Amino acid sequence: MQRHKIKRQTDFQIISGWISEGQRVLDIGCGRGVLLEHLMRSLRVRGLGVDTDLDKVQSCVKRAVPVYHGDADSLLREFPDRYFDWIILSRMVQELTHPGELIRQSLRVSANVAVGFVNQGYWLNRWSTLLTGSRPTNEVFPLSWEDGHPYNPVTIEGFRAFAGRNGIEVANAVFLKGNWRDSTGFLPNLTAGYAIFHLRGGSS
Repeated sequence: MQRHKIKRQTDFQIISGWISEGQRVLDIGCGRGVLLEHLMRSLRVRGLGVDTDLDKVQSCVKRAVPVYHGDADSLLREFPDRYFDWIILSRMVQELTHPGELIRQSLRVSANVAVGFVNQGYWLNRWSTLLTGSRPTNEVFPLSWEDGHPYNPVTIEGFRAFAGRNGIEVANAVFLKGNWRDSTGFLPNLTAGYAIFHLRGGSS
């Protein structure tokens, strides 16, 4: 199975298990709207996607997925506190200029935020950087630097530290090995290639 399909199935299974039927969901960096389409069909959520890529926005429209073409930071400022039940940030915080601020704003607008990211602390990433002195290329980062997107080197421990500094509750977390399918609980910052966190904000 192609890697992008494995990633997609991972999001479907984990995030679908957290979201309840009929909830209001905002998917930031929604891409072509596949995840939202799935949630709308399977859980009848009231969904809205956000993306800056016009081609991807047009794909959402073709799927009948409500979508906003533009910047998520400015859009979030338009919503009152706790407007959404869930905000999804799946595989995109690495590419943001100020990911911490977006997460904090998301927790104002929503009671629950799902954040999924590639773990830079995965042992193969460390080993590759140690041996080559450059960005790793492996099962977690399959593209070389010239073909990949710009990214912030997020690690599981670094993300946990961010949550602690900001008083953010980690309600749940799932850590997946380098194959993006099997879970791992043993030293996840070292053994997990991918992580999904369920963050919960305080009462409004």
